Amino acid sequence: MSDPRASMGIIGGSGLYALAGLDDPREVSVATPFGSPSEPPIVGTIGGRRVAFLARHGRDHRLLPSEINYRANLYALKALGVERVFSASAVGSMREDVHPRDVVVPDQFIDRTSSRASTFFGDGVAAHVSFADPLCPELRSMLIAAAMREGASVHRDGTYLCMEGPAFSTRAESRLYRSWGVDVIGMTNLTEAKLAREAEICYATLALVTDYDCWHEEEEDVSVDALIANLKANAALAARALRRAVLATPTDRARCACGDALGSSILTPRADISPETRIRLGPILGRYVEGE
Repeated sequence: MSDPRASMGIIGGSGLYALAGLDDPREVSVATPFGSPSEPPIVGTIGGRRVAFLARHGRDHRLLPSEINYRANLYALKALGVERVFSASAVGSMREDVHPRDVVVPDQFIDRTSSRASTFFGDGVAAHVSFADPLCPELRSMLIAAAMREGASVHRDGTYLCMEGPAFSTRAESRLYRSWGVDVIGMTNLTEAKLAREAEICYATLALVTDYDCWHEEEEDVSVDALIANLKANAALAARALRRAVLATPTDRARCACGDALGSSILTPRADISPETRIRLGPILGRYVEGE
């Protein structure tokens, strides 16, 4: 495979550090102005579709959620030509009827992170993208259908609360989040979704339930052993569902507005954006500043 570019991306979370069924895989090093991604993306094909796979925690799971270089990860995928990203992540359930090993396909987020870089902008250019509906509706429908075809118990929507971590919730926090109507809790996806929107990349996630957090009085508190057992069961399902979703996704993404998210979001006059910033954010800003 001589061409390293790909139109679709997959970000694997806890338990999904490689992607079975990726044909002709090739590791591709991508330099970014934000440093190195978690791992060099692996570019290959699934049924003839060019796909770039990235393990968000690293292939040996060496990165805590707050240590992940989310900007470098999304920038690297954008630089490779990726327009759509499916992700998979481990989450805790905040609802009685959302069981371990169920799958939730969230449509909303609540942000409880506190120490992460979650924008490409600043340093000479201001942009404020719309984030009212933070996940791509087209990709969400692909994930729902794919997970159901794989026999998963699928919840078609839900609110994902993204906490800082790496420690799990206190019992008081868990009860508070339940009172907000949260469906699942995790540590990664919201940051990716914000950056994907700024990069005009469609983004949706499979939230794979491993536990009941610590609110459930009749279940054991979160433990690493329980998480690992459920992670292994969820990883195989995720790999199959993601492959199926890639194959089912139309090549044309005209049904969503993700690809034009920056159109009216850049507030800095184009003439005032420095040459250095134009180069640094070339894959993201390019079509809005070319020729000016």
